[in-house]
Amino acid sequence: MRILHVLNHTERLNGHVHAAIDLACAQAALGHSVSVASRGGDFDDLLAKNSIEKIILDQARVPLVLIKAELSLLKLVKRFDIVHAHMMTSAVLCWPICILLRRPLITTVHNEFERSAVLMGIGSRVIAVSNAVSESMSKRGVPKSRLRTVLNGTVGSFRLDGPIGPAVNLGSPALLYVAGLHPRKGLPDLLNAFEIVAEIFPAARLNIVGEGPYQAEYQALAAGLRCAEAVVFHGGKDDPRPYFMASDLFVLPSLAEPAGLVLSEACEAGCAIVATNVGGIPEMLDGGNAGMLTPAHDPQNMARAIIRLLSDKSALDHAKMAAKANIPRLKLERVSQETLDIYRECLIRQKR
Repeated sequence: MRILHVLNHTERLNGHVHAAIDLACAQAALGHSVSVASRGGDFDDLLAKNSIEKIILDQARVPLVLIKAELSLLKLVKRFDIVHAHMMTSAVLCWPICILLRRPLITTVHNEFERSAVLMGIGSRVIAVSNAVSESMSKRGVPKSRLRTVLNGTVGSFRLDGPIGPAVNLGSPALLYVAGLHPRKGLPDLLNAFEIVAEIFPAARLNIVGEGPYQAEYQALAAGLRCAEAVVFHGGKDDPRPYFMASDLFVLPSLAEPAGLVLSEACEAGCAIVATNVGGIPEMLDGGNAGMLTPAHDPQNMARAIIRLLSDKSALDHAKMAAKANIPRLKLERVSQETLDIYRECLIRQKR
């Protein structure tokens, strides 16, 4: 199968880019002819290593640039059986070309909470990264007949197939947050929850891995806590595995979360998990079997869940085993096969 993935860029620290790159590499490993069209970025060397063609396609929202991109796609799409767009601009650019050339356009909705996500509904098939996302898109007018759910999963990621970096010492008990530093991820709630936890476990440390536009604000908030010295900001990391491996408990306090890839990484590392009961998080955690679910925007409830695990070693060990038991559900191989099945469905329909 000749597959073209189209996205704005291939830069790190962006969940939907990670998912798209993982998928492209998995498809190439199965023998498909895979190309990625974008303005390029951090993962270009990885694409080349996996025999994936890199095509430079600038999609900046400037009229002349968009016209040039459209003309380039008109020539490009002819070479492929399937076009898979992962971002809104990419989808809108590809849509008329795919109609003209009779090529199936697959879109993946990674961030359905964004208002513009409804535009991803123009695809021949619209892949939602969780059932929660699928239901949201359906309510926003995308026909269920075109919606398909492929739950996120990164276990076996080509991005993280190298040796794990040097071990880090995070102390014990070590709590870990790995996500961007912006409001949707709910870090202020975790900071407030940790202040409660630290009163009972003064040796506990909260390690924050990530970067974003609210970093200075969140650092100031942490500095105002009574346990300020126990909160450490490590910055963004290309490979967070050493931090997962050194942690007892991973916490994801998101206020909205389609299907956080980071939960796959936490399960693979065998961290106990506490996360908010929003979006696709319950699906990623097997309905709560692989991690404790707490209400969003509720630091006290989150603190109680963390304290419960840290207070009982057997409960903490059981939570770690439950996370590891969730690994088969989150394998990239499953994501790739389910996506290829959707491609085949479209190609069969196209031939009728």
